[in-house]
Amino acid sequence: MKDNRYSLRALALLLGYPDAELRSHLPELLEAIDKEAVIPVARRDELHAFAAELTRLDPMEVEARYVETFDRGRATSLHMFEHIHGDSRERGPAMVDLVQTYEKAGMLMAPEELPDHLCVVLEFASTQPPKLAIEFMGEMAHILTAVFSALVQRGSPYAAPVAAVLELCGQRVQAVAIVADEAMDDVWQEPEAFDGCSTKGQSKPGEAQPIHFVRKTAAPIDTAPATAASVFAKGPGAQGARI
Repeated sequence: MKDNRYSLRALALLLGYPDAELRSHLPELLEAIDKEAVIPVARRDELHAFAAELTRLDPMEVEARYVETFDRGRATSLHMFEHIHGDSRERGPAMVDLVQTYEKAGMLMAPEELPDHLCVVLEFASTQPPKLAIEFMGEMAHILTAVFSALVQRGSPYAAPVAAVLELCGQRVQAVAIVADEAMDDVWQEPEAFDGCSTKGQSKPGEAQPIHFVRKTAAPIDTAPATAASVFAKGPGAQGARI
């Protein structure tokens, strides 16, 4: 199997924050991808066009667009567990498991890095033998497909490097139907003081407050050991038309 480590590392950087240092290294990243030639030619042409746009546009516009694309909505989040666990309590233990997986493989993270960010995941995959790297990344294909679809829907050029990750891992690049992101203002909006929240189970002051009794059942115990791959595999599969 052909080596893919430099392509994985290059894609990790291409999906990172496009500051001046990253933009200065774009020719080298593209050269590394072209040299390994594990990504289809047509997609490599898209990556060249993507890099050319990052170079051509005003630096402040490029950086602002990155933040708007990846930091202001869940559908395009590069944090993989955001698409599986959201803000639930399961996310913390999953993060710990992933960090331990990295450490066992000899990869230590910087304090400010989060283990489920796609750039970190790609960096880790690049340290593994090619076959294992492909299997590992393939476990999150359903997440990457959803992110790719959201980027295509928005007309974002970042769809190209995400598609390249999918193809590098032997996956079909396909657009699927996605649920529209809730507006950020709606997500962070606080309920009106003392107005109640009937739709969330709370009535207004002076109205009868319903009481709900819920039968508690024990959840089945999963005795299978967790693996780095399995934590990404928890999510709905998706099918769609090939691009």
